[in-house]
Amino acid sequence: MDWVLIGISFALFVVAALYASVGHGGASGYLAVLSLTTYGTFGSAWLKQHAWCLNLVVASIAFWHFHRAGHHVPKLTFPFIVASIPLALVGGYLRVDGAFYDILLSICLVVAAWRLAVIRNEVFVVAGVPEWKVTTPIGGTIGLASGIIGVGGGIFLSPILLLKKWATPKNAAATSALFIWVNSLAGLSGATLSGQLELDLEVLFPFIIAVLVGGFVGSRFGAVLAPQSVVRKLLVIVLIIAAMKRVVEFI
Repeated sequence: MDWVLIGISFALFVVAALYASVGHGGASGYLAVLSLTTYGTFGSAWLKQHAWCLNLVVASIAFWHFHRAGHHVPKLTFPFIVASIPLALVGGYLRVDGAFYDILLSICLVVAAWRLAVIRNEVFVVAGVPEWKVTTPIGGTIGLASGIIGVGGGIFLSPILLLKKWATPKNAAATSALFIWVNSLAGLSGATLSGQLELDLEVLFPFIIAVLVGGFVGSRFGAVLAPQSVVRKLLVIVLIIAAMKRVVEFI
């Protein structure tokens, strides 16, 4: 029995449950976990593609639950998606590796840690859906960053939706879940078109099972999960450690 693989799968399960509870796919968390293992030496292409695959599983489950509960607002979601898809594909097509990728990923992990650390359960008043001329550049920029780094973009989009009062937390969760799903697929498509696809199905399968269960639990019960606050703090620590690890290795 491979106890290391079991340990990693459990960590991915926890990450998926936490992220799915707010409509996220969890790529930044998966990248953090994998970066702290021997898989962290496999290169940016390998890490990104496996994180995107896990994103597709969890984001689809999260979107299904939030959409089924009536929290999805299509006119809020689609303007962001239309701009993000082509640029996420471009980002996935680009060959970004070495020190530059390590720096970008470290920044992303720190942002994710900050985002999780400052989450509060507040009552939000929605100011209204923004115009396309506002959403298009935001969606496109996040899509490009997602394709380069290997995330779905939810950690960037959700704070914007909430801070601008464009959505309630649950509306933001539904929008982010679909946004993450399409960006992850676009990133994988870009990697395929550029000949970078290198999925290890033997490793990926147990990871998918872990995040499938975690994603279902997290998106179904969300904030009702008793240990969520504790797990969130632990995940913040893991993200920061993973970010520092990549920076130290670069130095």
